Amino acid sequence: MSNLTDIIAPAFYTVHRDIAAGKHTHYWLKGGRGSTKSSFVSVEIPLGIMKHPDANAVVIRKVGLYLKDSVYEQLLWAIERLGVSHLWQAKLSPLELVYTPTGQRIIFRGADKPKKLKSTKVRKGYIRYVWYEEADEFAGEEEIRVINQSLLRGGREFTVFYTYNPPKSQRNWINAAVTVPAEDKLVHHSDYRSVPEEWLGEQFFLEAEHLRLTNPTAYEHEYLGKVTGTGGEVFANLTVRTISPEERQGFSHIRRGLDWGYAADPTAYIVCALERKRLYIYGEIYRYGVKFDPLAEAIKAENTDNRPISADSAEPRSNDELKSRGLRIYPVKKGAGSVEHGLIWLQNLDEIVIDPADCPNAKREFSGYERTPDRNGGFRDDFPDKDNHTIDAVRYALETDIGKKKPKTIDRKELGIY
Repeated sequence: MSNLTDIIAPAFYTVHRDIAAGKHTHYWLKGGRGSTKSSFVSVEIPLGIMKHPDANAVVIRKVGLYLKDSVYEQLLWAIERLGVSHLWQAKLSPLELVYTPTGQRIIFRGADKPKKLKSTKVRKGYIRYVWYEEADEFAGEEEIRVINQSLLRGGREFTVFYTYNPPKSQRNWINAAVTVPAEDKLVHHSDYRSVPEEWLGEQFFLEAEHLRLTNPTAYEHEYLGKVTGTGGEVFANLTVRTISPEERQGFSHIRRGLDWGYAADPTAYIVCALERKRLYIYGEIYRYGVKFDPLAEAIKAENTDNRPISADSAEPRSNDELKSRGLRIYPVKKGAGSVEHGLIWLQNLDEIVIDPADCPNAKREFSGYERTPDRNGGFRDDFPDKDNHTIDAVRYALETDIGKKKPKTIDRKELGIY
């Protein structure tokens, strides 16, 4: 068998060891053009099947028509480079690769025919490996979750690969999905710069360098796999990361805001801290059809010192209900242009940091909040009034801060906020 360092790029050595140790189930491998992420997976799957006698694999693309000329050929390349072609049988009808010593199979399926996916069975062992190539083409996490529920059964250990080039927009479901931490998930980013030049050829590097010089944004998206944005993102100053307990203990200017839901809209309660020109969002309650008693109890569990809460003034009766339950609710003062002014103020902060584990809805809304496209390929000037419930709650929380020349700590003793 060939030396793996001859066919796996250095960027994937740690991932290879992680897979061999069985440390994770889901491997989200994102990157730019020429990063060899698909080549890496095409090596791992035959290796795993030959190592584990009960293992089979299913390789999936959104459209089945593309299987033959992409992942099927890619796996044939890997099998040949591994030096084990004599142990594998390639079939075209149905499309599959068979490990002849044991009869284990690599099966190919298109997600455009869900019935075939649900009826996928193997004669020996179980489906240990699943590979979603061009995973961003799928409709969303729900579609993939339903497929996984059909395939990941009958075994003890599974390895699921998701390979894709990140879409431009942060609001795209897959860009949002990889920011949510999970114990069984490993997210890995790679690009062509870690790949030996002879693997890709001189012309590839020349093309990449030309685009870097002539169109840096396109280069970063296409070759480095960065989420460069569509140009319509409202919050370009957003950072999604864990906010550690040590950081939280150092917050001295904590704010709380509440946006009431109407009809089918959720009620959103936000906890944040404004430290100089950085905003940290690290607590949320986000509920549909909420009732006053459970909402009040949930807020009290977070706000143990009963600090003041700046709330949506359009629901005075709802505010009174929370006041009657002992919460210190202060309706915000709304005025003409206050929404636009508040959003622009937030845009001008040095950074808005959101903890995705504690504030998944704030992360989703802030990262996905974009201006409405116009008919000319640009964007309208107004801010859309949808999917912005946590954003409104943040504006309310910072009402007495917004409007100053620069974000800073101000005297809020009249409201009892310290």
